[in-house]
Parts: sequence; C-alpha cells; structure tokens
Amino acid sequence: MQNAFKQYFTSLKDKNILVLGLGVSNRPLVRLLLSYGCRVTGCDRTPREKLDAELLEIERMGCQLRLGEHYLDDLQADLVFRTPGMHPANPALEQLRSQGAKITSEMEVFFEVCPCKLIAVTGSDGKTTTTTLISEILKAAGKTVWLGGNIGTPLLPLCPQMREDDYAVVELSSFQLMDMERSAHIAVITNLAPNHLDVHKDMAEYVQAKTNIFNFQSAADTLILNGDNEITAGFHGVGTTRFFSRRGSGYVQLEGDWICRNGTPVLDIHTIAIPGVHNIENYMAAIAAVEGLADDETIRHVAATFGGVEHRIELVRVKEGVKFYNDSIASSPTRTIAGLKSFTQKVLLIAGGYDKHIPYDVLGPYICEHTKAVYLNGATAGLIRSAVENAPAYEPGKPALIDCADFTDAVMRSAKDAQAGDIVLMSPASAAFDQFKNFMERGNYFKKLVKEL
Repeated sequence: MQNAFKQYFTSLKDKNILVLGLGVSNRPLVRLLLSYGCRVTGCDRTPREKLDAELLEIERMGCQLRLGEHYLDDLQADLVFRTPGMHPANPALEQLRSQGAKITSEMEVFFEVCPCKLIAVTGSDGKTTTTTLISEILKAAGKTVWLGGNIGTPLLPLCPQMREDDYAVVELSSFQLMDMERSAHIAVITNLAPNHLDVHKDMAEYVQAKTNIFNFQSAADTLILNGDNEITAGFHGVGTTRFFSRRGSGYVQLEGDWICRNGTPVLDIHTIAIPGVHNIENYMAAIAAVEGLADDETIRHVAATFGGVEHRIELVRVKEGVKFYNDSIASSPTRTIAGLKSFTQKVLLIAGGYDKHIPYDVLGPYICEHTKAVYLNGATAGLIRSAVENAPAYEPGKPALIDCADFTDAVMRSAKDAQAGDIVLMSPASAAFDQFKNFMERGNYFKKLVKEL
C-alpha cells in the first residue's frame, strides 16, 4: 500500500495536468506534481497583478498559469484536479470530459493512495468538532493521527510519511464528496439540513453528495448516523450501521445524564468542557467512531480537557462583565440555533452575511426565544428580519431588530448596548463571502474588534 502513492504519481510523468483553483489545498498538490515531472497548468480567477509570492514561486518552478476572468476558456488536459468549490457539472469540466480528460480531485486521489485506515466525517453542522474530537481521542489513546480534509493541512503530499497502522481522520464537505467514488472505512454523518443551495442545484443533490461518504463502503466498513435527524435516520450502509440518538434509542444514546454505548455508561455529559446540546451529539458520534480504538477512560479525559475548536462558540473576552463569543462557523440557521441553545440566558446576537439561498423561517422562533436584541448586517439581514417578524411569538421590540451598516457597525453597536452580565454572540447564520474571504477571516476580525474595545 505504501507504494500506491509513488506508483500513482510516477504514472503521471509527462502528462498534461490542469489544477483548477490555486487555493490552500491545491498549492502543495502543484508542487508535488512538478516534483514528479508532470506538465502542470494552474488555473485561477485571480488576475496576475494580485498574485501572492507563493504563486509566483510556483510559476518559477515550472507551473504554467492561466489567470483572470477567462481562466477556464479553451482548456485541454489528460487529467484535471477540480477545486472543491467548482461544481462537477461546470461547462468547462463537461467540455474537458468530452475531450477525454479524466476529472479527479486532491481528496479523491488521497483516498486512492492513503496507506492507513480512513475515518471520514460529514454533515451540515458539527462536522469539524466531531472530526477534531475523534482525532483528539485517538491521539490520547496513543495512535498516530493525520487530521485533514476540509480542515487542517492538505494530506495528499504527506502520504509517504504515513504508516499502515496510522489513522487519517478527515472532514469532508458536500463539494468534496459530489463526485467521489471511494468511501472511508468508518464514515460519520452528523446531521443533514438545507445548506449550500447557492452551489447545489437543489436539496436532493446536496443530500446525494453527502451519501458518497458511505456509498462505496464494503461489508467490512462502518457507518455512523444521527438517528434523531429525519434525513440520516433513513440511511443504511452495506456494512455495520450504527445510530446515535439523544432523544430516542440508538447504539449510542443518552440515558439520563450519561452517554451510553450499547447499554454501557461511557460519559457523564456534565463533564464535557465545551457547552451546548449539539456538542453532546458530537461526542456521541465520536464515541461510536472510536469504539475498539480507545478506552472509555481516554474518552472521559478528552471530554474534560478539550476546550473546543476556534470560531465555534469561542469565548473571546470578558469586558466589564460582558462575555463576547465568536461563533463565526455558524453559516446556516441550524448552526446558529445550536449556538443560541447553548446559553441559558437571552443574548445579544450579531447575525447576517452572504446569501446561500437557504430558508431562514426556521430561525425566527429561536431568535424570539433566545435573544434580547439582534444586530443585522449583510445580504441576509432582511431575510433574518422577516423570519423573526413572522414568528408566532414575535412582538415589536422583543427582540429589538437593529439594522447595521456592516459587520463592523454591528459589532460596535452591540458592544455599546451590552451591560454587565450580558452575552454578545456573533453567530451569523450566513456565510461570510459578502464581506470576508471566509468564516475564519470573519471570526478573526471579530476577535480583533472585541480585543480593541
């Protein structure tokens, strides 16, 4: 198996290869392809005058660059690496297929050549925390773990360092999964709800993409599903299928204050360091995934000491009795609902951002129940306002709905209005792309503003 990596890349020597998108995950891939003597063309919408030093260095190494608005015009190749954000049905990809080009991705090839056991996690909410929890538990149990996929370091170039008894734990987005034809040995779906409908043609396509995490499993593999989620409760794998459930019955389920696995108490939920009911579910999924790989004492140790993942209900600062939380990862209504339910008091909520064309009506009742004021900004501000005003429990001024000029204005006005004992929660229920590159940049900017108050 260790030779699969070398065999694959040696077979590409002298082939014409396109790498579409020159973001973080594809730059190491370009370097890797060049090191094996491939003829590589990197294609990116960024104009030449805005290239950073790393891309200019890659060009000096021998990568041809196709840049700017027409970067996808008149392409030819033997092999194409699709960036995750590009829909497989993109006309440029369809044209390349018609010419005989093979379309793949960095993650697809990683699944093909990875020498160690693969554990993969997807879902609409909770996938990053669940992926990280699995990794932390396995590391605490003495395993060598490679964490990546939609988070962390691109793993494909690291394959030569991996051993057969290591574990690769990867988070996979719907975009990465859309045309995947390989599945992990242990696959986890945390939940499914409408998301990314600005890219997927409809909800059915989104759900279908997610099922590729287990569609190609064997009878020896394991699928872990949320039994409380209407969509995932209807799935079933070809190997072992195990459900976790907080509200009903499952292989891993909540019994009183304890998470139990197959009837055996494993974890007292009151010892979990990170707040929120959704994190109980994340632990349930992780406990199912690591069965036989880590003992219960190790799970309990991680639960008591793991402080959470950045940008996920992250306590940024306490100033004059006001707590400021960064939940920038919340790019959908369901994620913000989970954030709101993590607190026992009503919060001051900063919400709004890029419009992914997903429904917001479900968010309105929770905002009415869990907030004192909402500071609205971005393209979805009007949608969130309408969802609140149309909620059955809404009364004018309860909560106060405050339209802000932009994200900065929302942060500053919420900070000004907050009084000792209040919680300011930045949980936008929207993607960041209208004002920021991504949710991480948004979260870091929020932290910068708060720390400068």
